[in-house]
Order: sequence, then C-alpha cells, then structure tokens
Amino acid sequence: MSEITPDLVRHLGVLARIQLSDEEVERLTGQLDAIVDNIAKVSEVATPEVAATSHPIPLSNVFRPDVPGDMLTVDQVLQNAPDAADGRFRVTAILGEEQ
Repeated sequence: MSEITPDLVRHLGVLARIQLSDEEVERLTGQLDAIVDNIAKVSEVATPEVAATSHPIPLSNVFRPDVPGDMLTVDQVLQNAPDAADGRFRVTAILGEEQ
C-alpha cells in the first residue's frame, strides 16, 4: 500500500504554503510515492557490511602544486590602470566617506 496519499500531499502543500491544483496533487502523489519507494530500496541495501561512501569513485587532488612564478613589478601592474597613487589602484569611494 502506498505511503503517500493525496491528503498527505495537500497537507505538505499547506505546510510549504503552496497552492496545489487537483492535477498537481495527483501527479505529485505518484512522484513522491516513487521517491519513497526508491529510498526504501536503498535502505534495504545499506547494511553494516557496506561501508559508507561520499563518492563511488575514489578522488584525488587534481590541482597543480602552488609554486610562485615570475611576478610583475608594481609599475607593470599599474601601467594600464585608469588612476593610481602611491603604488596602488585608486578608485572612487563607494561608502560615502574616505577610509
């Protein structure tokens, strides 16, 4: 027997503050019932002998080592800046006051 009934779907809609039409209630009843059945199947398979995993395939770090390379000089960095002062980018204040 199905655990998900149209009345339960209507109740969930009220809790979620979602107004559901009769067609939506009927469609969601079937969909939610299928979800509950699939969760029950997974629960049957999950036994103490099966180790819990977060991912079915072992993952490894795919990033390259973080090694510093050649760096730009301050003059090179600021050469295309629209405005610069004291070796820094100069921008307009956005908070309405100087900091």
